[in-house]
Amino acid sequence: MVPLLALAHAPEPGHDVLLLGEATAEQTPQRACPPEVLARHQEVLNVPAPPEGWSGEPQAIDVFGVFTGEVRISHGNRQICGNMHDARTRDSRFRAGIGMVVVPKAGDHEPIVVSWTTPLKAYWIPTVRLGAPSPVQQNDTARLLVRVSCISVAIALALSALMGYVTAKDRSFLIYVAVCLVFVLWQAVLSGLSGYPEPWLPVYESAAWWQVGLSAVTLGILLPVLWRLNGGDRLWPRSRLAQQLVLWSGVTAALCVPWLGTGGLAWLADVMEHVFQLGSIVCLGVGLWALRRRDYYALAGLLALLPWWVMMLADLVQAQWLIAYRIEALQLSATWFLMMSAYALNLRLGRLRQQRDEMRQLADTDGLTGLPNRRAGLRLLARHLDRPSHEQQPLVIGFLDIDLFKDINDQFGHEAGDQVLVAVARALRAAVRTQDHVVRMGGEEFLILLPGANPAAARTRLESVRQQVAAVSPTLGLDGLALTASIGLAVWRPGHDDLAGLLRRADHAMYCAKRAGRNQVYDAESGTAPDPMPPA
Repeated sequence: MVPLLALAHAPEPGHDVLLLGEATAEQTPQRACPPEVLARHQEVLNVPAPPEGWSGEPQAIDVFGVFTGEVRISHGNRQICGNMHDARTRDSRFRAGIGMVVVPKAGDHEPIVVSWTTPLKAYWIPTVRLGAPSPVQQNDTARLLVRVSCISVAIALALSALMGYVTAKDRSFLIYVAVCLVFVLWQAVLSGLSGYPEPWLPVYESAAWWQVGLSAVTLGILLPVLWRLNGGDRLWPRSRLAQQLVLWSGVTAALCVPWLGTGGLAWLADVMEHVFQLGSIVCLGVGLWALRRRDYYALAGLLALLPWWVMMLADLVQAQWLIAYRIEALQLSATWFLMMSAYALNLRLGRLRQQRDEMRQLADTDGLTGLPNRRAGLRLLARHLDRPSHEQQPLVIGFLDIDLFKDINDQFGHEAGDQVLVAVARALRAAVRTQDHVVRMGGEEFLILLPGANPAAARTRLESVRQQVAAVSPTLGLDGLALTASIGLAVWRPGHDDLAGLLRRADHAMYCAKRAGRNQVYDAESGTAPDPMPPA
């Protein structure tokens, strides 16, 4: 077998380098500018030379912010045509835009000509950057990094939500995954990354249709989610139908896009813009109203709205930075929206876990005394018994029953009986160690778990418990009340006792204590009651 390392050429002696690849005769791909492409170029820009003519140094020209169609750049007898959705047609030195480096002769005055198709929106115009190759290419690379990073964050958020679904089994996480994937597709088409390094979406000459269609779907998702993030569904629970109407309207509009002409696409794009503006105003009002009502979860929605409002205000004043960096601004706003949605989703997961813990606590807690109930107590006992042999420790349990509790209820009433149970539970908690457990098994019966206690120490502690119960009577203020308790003690015998057997022996010992005269601790092992401790 040939070792895997032998597949690579080992460096030559004395050269600390690894050479990969080989020389090629393949020519750099060039996009021809056929007449039918140039016929669609209604917009032409002549970039003039300086008054003294070109300097003779290389000039880089980068055209970005082109949402649809091809761009032609020409100077003299050299021209290129590039498409944002097919990286194979573009100069490899420019990835966020369509660029070219030319070297005009010194003193030459011939302009650089740029032409493109009229945009769908009047102010969604391309930006042309001219300058030395290095800074122009660095700016282009920075744009590419922003675009790729935004898509990468969306994919990472989707994967994180998928793991959240595995943990929580909440379908909201799957819905969020679907939202992230839609936004990934929308950003890929918006930024031209659908064609990088080669086309992986069939956009081709239908970029405008793809952008408007995916924008309709994202708008149908964006507004309902912003409504929820700002507390709309908490203030008006019946708004779910309206949210679904907005969502399916966006999907329906997207399905109609393939049958629209350029004019129809421009009209639909304008309608969606106005709908989004109106929806943003409504969501902002709802978020502020929810915040006024101390619904602080709405902060996530207001933060999610922030970049969109910055963009709308910048559009209103026709800010130059937004015209130049519109694609990056849209992607960053969408990424921020997804991050705020993920934050709200994590808050939801936290609330679900808190509710689950509270429900579990309620299910495991006796409502009257606040002690663990029978189910929780049996689970605690099983946990001690199921430990591996090297972790096992001595365990003694005491089964306590309040003597003549039925007579207490008959004489003083059930309300007084409840007071007795609460007071006894409080006394039991105070009489045991931190690592011990007191459980209400039901009625007037309690279970005391003493892990780590040797039998002699356990007998002493249970006798102290018995005395603490007897000391409760004066604190209740019920004339004639004399509380006593009978306790059955059982020591766990590893290899001989299972859970049921251990409880059965303790229960039997408790009944032996009652038959022996009540108000005593009876040891299931010796069959005798220990000598009572002197009163404290």
